[in-house]
Amino acid sequence: MTSSLTVTRWLPALALLVLSITWGYTWVLSKQALTYAPPFAFAAERCTGGALALFIAIKLMGKSVRLVAPGPTLLIGLTQAAGFMAFQTWALVEGGPGKTAVLIFTMPIWTLLLAWPILGERIRGKQWLAALSTLTGLLLIIEPWDMHSSLLSKFLGVMAALCWSIGSILIKRLRASHKVDLLAMTAWQMIMGAVPLVLLAIVIPEHSTQWSMSYISILVFVSVVSTGFCWWLWIYILDRVPAWEASLSVLGTPVVAILSSRMMLGEEFKVSEVTGILLIGSGLALLSLISWAASRRTMK
Repeated sequence: MTSSLTVTRWLPALALLVLSITWGYTWVLSKQALTYAPPFAFAAERCTGGALALFIAIKLMGKSVRLVAPGPTLLIGLTQAAGFMAFQTWALVEGGPGKTAVLIFTMPIWTLLLAWPILGERIRGKQWLAALSTLTGLLLIIEPWDMHSSLLSKFLGVMAALCWSIGSILIKRLRASHKVDLLAMTAWQMIMGAVPLVLLAIVIPEHSTQWSMSYISILVFVSVVSTGFCWWLWIYILDRVPAWEASLSVLGTPVVAILSSRMMLGEEFKVSEVTGILLIGSGLALLSLISWAASRRTMK
């Protein structure tokens, strides 16, 4: 009995570890996939495959796939699925997966800043310090003063983070007004987001996808494991641990992306970029600690 309780207690932590490793390594796999497929085609194929994987997972779990609030879900699909995946994949064409992952995982700070004018959630106290640390780190990585560096991939990474944060705010607004199953909503917003990605892949002149076993293996892993399985894992974590603890995966994923990109692809980082990464990590860690302290006060 005691052994069973111990295993149950550690399952969320294990799930968080698996999620961080899987999502982190997915950045390297996505970079490798772009040697076989053009960016918009890969984004469309990944988004479509991920949506199908999620619908299958929902059916296997015996849940309803009913679409709730189609209008708001479409907006979420256009930002969090279509916009995020388009900018993310395009950023990977121009830059390394480690740096791209760090830029995109500044999402919590953009969410914090955008939630003020959109949701009326004011930034308070130490949250400003977290935002300042993250934005300073972002500035050191982008280096707008260095005109010889490639700013395009960095701009695209930040745009992907903004799309993700806007989608997150729209989800928060939707859940405040409608009772929705997060997994079903994710599947619907992903299939809706796949439509403009497919249209982009058709309209924009790109070379055709080189279908091979290597590419198919990457696409299946990214769609089924990184999207279908890991989204289920994320829901499992959110249902069992406080939000501040779940947000620690935001810290783990870019770390895994940086290490795996360095080992697998030889991606190099300058001193200013390493400093920026540490500042961003410190800002995100501070946000998690603030959430933890707030949850402790609520419990009292």
